[in-house]
Amino acid sequence: MATGQIFSKTTQALFYNYKQLPIQRMLDFDFLCGRETPSVAGIINPGSEGFQKLFFGQEEIAIPVHSTVEAACAAHPTADVFINFASFRSAAASSMTALKQPTIKVVAIIAEGVPESDTKQLIAYARANNKVVIGPATVGGIQAGAFKIGDTAGTIDNIIQCKLYRPGSVGFVSKSGGMSNELYNTIARVTDGIYEGIAIGGDVFPGSTLSDHVLRFNNIPQIKMIVVLGELGGRDEYSLVEALKQGKINKPVVAWVSGTCARLFKSEVQFGHAGAKSGGEMESAQAKNQALREAGAVVPTSYEAFEGAIKDTFDKLADEGKISAVKEITPPQIPEDLNTAIKSGKVRAPTHIISTISDDRGEEPSYAGVPMSSIVEQGLGVGDVISLLWFKRSLPRYCTRFIEICIMLCADHGPCVSGAHNTIVTARAGKDLVSSLVSGLLTIGPRFGGAIDDAARYFKDAYDRGLTPYEFVESMKKKGIRVPGIGHRIKRGDNRDQRVLLLQRYARENFPSVKYMEYAVQVETYTLSKANNLVLNVDGAIGSLFLDLLSGSGLFTKAEIDEIVEIGYLNGLFVLARSIGLIGHTFDQKRLKQPLYRHPWEDVLYTK
Repeated sequence: MATGQIFSKTTQALFYNYKQLPIQRMLDFDFLCGRETPSVAGIINPGSEGFQKLFFGQEEIAIPVHSTVEAACAAHPTADVFINFASFRSAAASSMTALKQPTIKVVAIIAEGVPESDTKQLIAYARANNKVVIGPATVGGIQAGAFKIGDTAGTIDNIIQCKLYRPGSVGFVSKSGGMSNELYNTIARVTDGIYEGIAIGGDVFPGSTLSDHVLRFNNIPQIKMIVVLGELGGRDEYSLVEALKQGKINKPVVAWVSGTCARLFKSEVQFGHAGAKSGGEMESAQAKNQALREAGAVVPTSYEAFEGAIKDTFDKLADEGKISAVKEITPPQIPEDLNTAIKSGKVRAPTHIISTISDDRGEEPSYAGVPMSSIVEQGLGVGDVISLLWFKRSLPRYCTRFIEICIMLCADHGPCVSGAHNTIVTARAGKDLVSSLVSGLLTIGPRFGGAIDDAARYFKDAYDRGLTPYEFVESMKKKGIRVPGIGHRIKRGDNRDQRVLLLQRYARENFPSVKYMEYAVQVETYTLSKANNLVLNVDGAIGSLFLDLLSGSGLFTKAEIDEIVEIGYLNGLFVLARSIGLIGHTFDQKRLKQPLYRHPWEDVLYTK
C-alpha cells in the first residue's frame, strides 16, 4: 500500500445508500474548509434515479442519484472515493463492484459484521490492484481542511473545537472511530492539530492496517509526527513494530495500545469491537505496548499519560524547527437548519396548514382528540368516525346510525344514473380505479345527487321564516327556482321511493324532533297536487332530516347549523356514499373484462 496522500481539497466521493445526515455533515465540512465544490459528486440508491436536495453552505444544491455503481462512476469520473453505507449483508458485493471500477481508488465500508470471508476477498483484490479499503466497521477518515468521510469527527461543533477545518502536522490512525473523536480533541489541545486521521475499523480483518497508514503518513511531507491508538486482540500492531525496527519510518511515532485492564479479568474478555478480544499473551495490550516501545515508538506508561507524550514529542519537533507555526483562521459560520433553530428556540416560523380534526403525532393517530385505539376498543362505527372528523364531536348513537343508514341507502342507484354510467364508460376504456371513480363523482351537482345542501338550505329558511308550503313553493316558482329535494324521474305519489320511507320511519322512531321533515312532507303534499312526480326524493329526505338531527341533538348552535349547511357537509355525505357504488361498478366492469364502450348511433338524434 504505502504511497502517500489519498485525499485532497478537490477529492470527490460517491455515496452508496442515501443517508441524509452523513452527507449533509460532509457538505457542511466542505463549506467550513472553503472548498469550491461539494465533496459528494453523486449518490447511489439501487433502483432509484433523480436528485436529492441538500445544502452547500447557504445554497441549496441538487446531487444526482444513480441506480447503479457503474452508472455513477461513468457520470462522475473524477470521483475516486466510494463511501459505502450499505448494510453488512450487501456491503461486500457493492464494495467489490466499486473496487472493480477504474475510477475508484478508495473504498470506505461503514457497516460492521461483514462476513470475514467476504472481507478477505475485498482485501486481496484491493492489494492486487493498488487500491485502499478503509473498514469494515469504520467511521471513516478525514484530511483536515480538505475532505472527510461521512460522520467522521462528529458534529460541526466538535470539528471546530478540534480545529479540523485547517491542516495541522499530525498523522493519526486508530482502530476505533469513537476514540478517534477523543484523540482529535486531545491532539488539537497539545499540538497544531491533525493533518490526516483514519479509523481503520474494529472488525477482525480490517481492509487496511495501522502500519499501512503509518507508512503512508511517513511519505507525506506535511505530516511531521504520527500518533497511533491500537487495542488488544489480533497482531496488527506487530507489523508496525517490524516497520519501526527495519527503519521504514523516520518520523516520531507516539503510540498506545488500549485494553491493559483485561488482565484484571479472570476469563477472556471481549471488548466493543469484534477484533478487541483478549487472547494469548502476544495479543495483550501490555505486550504490544512493550514491543512498540522497544522498537522505538514513544509509548507512555498509561492512557492518562498519552496526551503528555504527544505534547512532549510535538514540542521537541517545534523546538528543533521541524514544525512551522500554523496560521490560525476563523472558519465561516455554518447556516443552521430551520428545524434545528426552531427546536433550540432561536427562531420562530409560521405554520402553513391548520388542522383541528386529527393529529398523527405521538404513538397513534387521533380523530378529534379520540385515540384510534379508543375508537376500536369502543366498537365505534363509520358513523362515529364521520361525526368526529366532520363535526368534531361524538354524536349520540341514533345520529351516527342515521348517518350510516344514509350511506347504505345512497351507496348505489344502479348502472343507469349519470355517475355510474360515467364510471362504467371510463372503466371500460381501461382507466384505473381513481380515474373511473372521479369521472363518476364529477357528475354530482344540482341535477344529480348534489341537491341535499340546497334542500336543507331552502327548507330551513322557509320553516324558520314561518312560510306555509304554498307560500314557499309559489315564491320559489316566481324566482324560477325548482324546489330542491322535490321531484323524481321515476317515482310517483303512488310509487314512493322506499329509501325515503325508510329514513322517515327511522327518524320518527328515534329522533327527538322531526319538525323539518314534517315540513318537507307538507311541501310534498302541496307539490303532489300539481304533478304526480313531484314527490319528496332522497335528497330532500336527507336534507330535512339532517336539519332535525343537528337541531334536535342539542349539540349544535344555530350558527354552527347554518355553517354546516353553507359549507356543503350534506352533499359530502352523498359523495362519500356514492363512492362505494362507483368503486363497485369499476370493479364489476374490470372483473367482467368489458370492452371499450361506444354509444349506439340508433340512440342519437342527428339533426341540423
